Amino acid sequence: MKNNKYLNIFTNGLIKENPTLRLVLGTCPTLAVTTAAINGIGMGISATVVLVCSNLVISLLRNIIPDKVRIPAFITIIAGFVSVVQMLVKAFLPSIDESLGIFLPLIVVNCIILARAEMFASKNGPVLSILDGLGMGIGFTAVLTLMGAIREFFGAGSIFSLPITADIIDPMIVFLLPPGGFFVFGILVAVSNAIAKKNGKKPVQSLGCANCPSRNACSRVNCEEEVSSNE
Repeated sequence: MKNNKYLNIFTNGLIKENPTLRLVLGTCPTLAVTTAAINGIGMGISATVVLVCSNLVISLLRNIIPDKVRIPAFITIIAGFVSVVQMLVKAFLPSIDESLGIFLPLIVVNCIILARAEMFASKNGPVLSILDGLGMGIGFTAVLTLMGAIREFFGAGSIFSLPITADIIDPMIVFLLPPGGFFVFGILVAVSNAIAKKNGKKPVQSLGCANCPSRNACSRVNCEEEVSSNE
C-alpha cells in the first residue's frame, strides 16, 4: 500500500497532472526554447534538478519557515539552486547555456517549481517531495524534448542535429518561429485532452488555478475568491 502511494506520487507528474499539458504551467520556456530537441532536454534537466533540490530543502524546513514569509523564502531557496545549476551549465555545457540564454536563470520564477513548493513540498515529507519533484521534472522534460524534436524535424529536417530529411525536403522554417511553437503546443494539448477524455478525465478547459486538480488545497484560491467577491 505504501509502495503504491510512492508510485502514484511519482507518476502523477508524468501523465495525470503533467505540468505542461495538463496543468499548462511553464509555457514561456516551453514555447521559447523548444526549437531543438537538445534544448528541451537541457532546460528540462536543469528545471528537474532545481525542482528536486528545492522540494527537498523546503520540505525539511516546512515547520521552520513562518507562514507569512513562505513565498519569499521559497523563492530564495529556488534562486540558490538555480544559481548553482546555471554555473555548472556555463562551466561544462557552454553550448546549452548559450542556447537557453535568459531562460536558464528565469527558472527561478518558473510556475511549476514555485507551485510544487507551495502545493506539495511545504505540506509533505522529504521522500514524497523528492518523488513529486522528480515526476514533475521528468514529465516537463519529456514534453519539452518531444516539442523540440517535432519542431526541429519539420523546421530543420533533423533531430538532435542529425540530418533526417534536410537533403530531401525543404524544411518548414515556420516551425522554428513562435507561430510554429504555438501550433505544436496546441496540437499536443489537443492530443492530451483527447486521451484524458477517453479515459474519463476532465480535459484542459482553462488556464491557471481554475484548471489545477489540486486547487482546493492551495491558499492562492482563497485569495482569488476574495478578490472576485470584492469586485
